[in-house]
This record gives sequence, structure tokens and C-alpha cells, in this order.
Amino acid sequence: MWHYREMLPVLDEKNIVSLGEGMTPVFPLKNLGNKNDIPNLWLKDESNNPTGSFKARGLSVAVSKAKELGIKRCIIPTAGNAGGAMSAYCAKAGIESIVVMPRHTPKPFKDECEFFGAQLILVDGLISDCAKKVASIKKDIECFDLSTLKEPYRIEGKKTMGYEIFEQFNGELPDVILYPTGGGTGLIGIWKAFNEMIQMGWIKGKLPRMIAVQAKNCQPIVATWTGVQPNCLHYSGTPSIANGLAVPHPFGEVLILKTLRESRGLPIAISDEDMLQSVSEIAREEGLFIAPEGASLWKATLELIDKGFIERNEKILLLNTGSGYKYLENLAM
Repeated sequence: MWHYREMLPVLDEKNIVSLGEGMTPVFPLKNLGNKNDIPNLWLKDESNNPTGSFKARGLSVAVSKAKELGIKRCIIPTAGNAGGAMSAYCAKAGIESIVVMPRHTPKPFKDECEFFGAQLILVDGLISDCAKKVASIKKDIECFDLSTLKEPYRIEGKKTMGYEIFEQFNGELPDVILYPTGGGTGLIGIWKAFNEMIQMGWIKGKLPRMIAVQAKNCQPIVATWTGVQPNCLHYSGTPSIANGLAVPHPFGEVLILKTLRESRGLPIAISDEDMLQSVSEIAREEGLFIAPEGASLWKATLELIDKGFIERNEKILLLNTGSGYKYLENLAM
């Protein structure tokens, strides 16, 4: 990822805290594609990152910048993967870490935080309740809050996915990119990267349509997009087997909706049952054991083809955000 360090906010290379994140592989999903008459179907697999998810990108940059700024303690509310990533990078940097996580989160997410030396605090509820606990803790102790989009550095790490997509496809961007959307930083970051490359003169053609895929159990962006609510501030969601999608009040809602409008995309919600079925189908057909968040994209692709929003012959890229192995407790339900 630090291949793109000129576009990242760490000023002195000695402050870079890296565990080898980035430049994750892009696989052609030939078996699924042939079976469903979708000839240009691809998956970028972020589970190959340290701690098994795309969160490593954002936390590598954020913790690097925290080190550069002399910060001694970081705190984060998390649905799972971000907490593990922050714990790992803080351990590498010699920075204290506090992780606030929903109590129902699968055990592997909790265990990794504690193995990396983080102080783990469990909360009844969703990540929105964890954010309230973080706000309370910050009143009593000094710590740098790494909440999604409440600091400027995590999105800079996430945007490197956009640079990699451009590089890995030799400048020929996909027609459609489907992205699992909870807090939305990845979706916003990729779009930010594309616009930076336009300003630098690298991209001259059309940009992909961005599809935000949510869980039916927690679909605030879909609800706002369809006019069910004016915004997500009072949305009420429930847990999902895709822990990362259970974000009822995404702080970046305005930027998510802006990305969807500018790209001529849309949001769509997928049921937990369909995610579970897709995890199994992708594993059997492609040998990839991906997170339910990423698996939701396959079902969303089929639905959007049926609705005519995606054409079968378009170049379609799915972004799997994490490893299925951490979710075995959820997938056994």
C-alpha cells in the first residue's frame, strides 16, 4: 500500500507503521461467471491483508500518523475488524489501544484484540452504542479517537484500493464496483482515489457505477435513498451475520449518498439468509472463503442483473472486505 506513499499523509517515512498491507489479489470468478453467463466477473480479496480485512489499510495510515503526531493512546468503536486492525498496528507502533466492541461479536474478533495487547470493552448493542461509550471514556482519559470518518487519516488508507484497482486493471476501470457498506469509508475512499487520478490526468474515461450493499437487518442508506427517512439519525437496525454492516447511523451518510449519485450507482440490501447461501456458493465454486459482507455482493449482482441495472457482459468487480474464518460462529447459526 505504501507504494502510493506520495498520496498519503505521513510526512516522514520513519513513522510508517506497516505490516505488509495492500496490493491484494484480484481474481476472475470464472466458475461462477460461466455458470451464470457473466463473462467479466472479478473479485478483489481484501482478506489477504494483515488481521484479515481491508481495515488494515486505514488503520496503518491512521496509526502511522498518530505516531508522527506523538499520540500515546488510541481508542476505537468497532463491529469487529477495525478493532483487531487498530490493536495490531498500535502494538507495532508502541501505542496503547482501547477497543469498544458489541458483546455479541464473534469470539475471534475479541481474542485478537486482547492478544495484541488492547484493552477490550464490551457493550450491549450495536456499533452506535459503542460510539457512545467511546465518547464517555474520552471525557475521563486522553486518547485519539479513530472512529470512522471522525478523523482524516483512515480514509486515506482505504483510498489505496482505488489506486490498486486502476493499476491492476491496467487503467481500464470496471463498469460496476459493488462494495459492502456499513460505515462507508471504503466506498468513499475508492471514489476519492478515482477523482484524485482524474485531477492528475491518469483517468480520462468514464468512472464505474458504485453499488453500496447493505444488510436487510440494517439498511439506513437504502432507507434514506428510497425516501423512507430524511436521514439515518433515528434509524433502528438489528444485528447481522455480517457484523460490519450493522451500522445504523453511518457518520459518512452524506458522502456515501454523494458517491452513489455522482457515480450513477445505488444502494441495495441483502438478507442474512442470502449472504449465508452466497458464502457457501462462492466457497464451493471458487475456493474462496470470504466474509458475509463480501458474499452479499454476489447476491446483489444477480438481483441487479435481473432488474436490468447491470448488464451481463459488463466488467463487474466485487470487493470482499474480509476473511470468512473469523465469522465461523455466525455462519454456523
